[in-house]
Amino acid sequence: MWISVGLTLAMCITAAEPTTNTVYELRIYHTAPGKMEALLARFRQHTIKLFEKHGMTNIGYWVPVDEKDQRLIYLLSFPSVEARDRCWKAFAADPEWQRVRAETEKEGRLVERVESFLLRPTDYSPVIKPEKIAGRVFELRLYVAEPGRLEALHQRFRHHTMKLFAKHGMVNLAYWELLPGQKESERKLIYILAHKSVEAAKESFAAFSKDPEWLRVRKESEEKAGGPLVVPKTGVTSVFLKPTDFSPWQ
Repeated sequence: MWISVGLTLAMCITAAEPTTNTVYELRIYHTAPGKMEALLARFRQHTIKLFEKHGMTNIGYWVPVDEKDQRLIYLLSFPSVEARDRCWKAFAADPEWQRVRAETEKEGRLVERVESFLLRPTDYSPVIKPEKIAGRVFELRLYVAEPGRLEALHQRFRHHTMKLFAKHGMVNLAYWELLPGQKESERKLIYILAHKSVEAAKESFAAFSKDPEWLRVRKESEEKAGGPLVVPKTGVTSVFLKPTDFSPWQ
């Protein structure tokens, strides 16, 4: 039994060496009522260490600025999809994790629902390199493109939008597309920005939306595509985030 578990762990850790096929996993935990602090304590004291033990790379952990939004949002990386599957399997089978989970859930589950997105960086994404900068606010944004218009959206970000974001004081941190096979993978763009504050973010976007260059680029790109690139009204979701005290990315 020891040989089998040891071999599985060794295979997972070996697979965790950096490769050009790095895969990111964005996970969103919808916390059970009143369980957020218990969930954060479990991650702080146990889970992130067990992730590392099994070859997962902790990138960032955040909670919404709006405290009524009881979600934990975090990001891991793996050298490949196959490594990701092996590492999660080894983690789930770890007796230490099973003990910790049982002890922390004596009075009920901490998480009601989990969302998971497997991602790869776009070709225009900055290098994803977690760093600690005190006091800033993160913004996670998800775009749903109109059918057949995701590439046009990528083109607009690649050649124009990112530069305009930077012009107006926003920090481009990372841009991802979903790996094939997931729901609407051919239509979604996920990215993350940093701002000095929520108020600064709102001011930046207000200035961006009025920028003559942006108005020109948006008009030209939509005329070329035959309509809006992003689903009107419901195609953009955004959440402002603050890093947890144990997050590598702050």
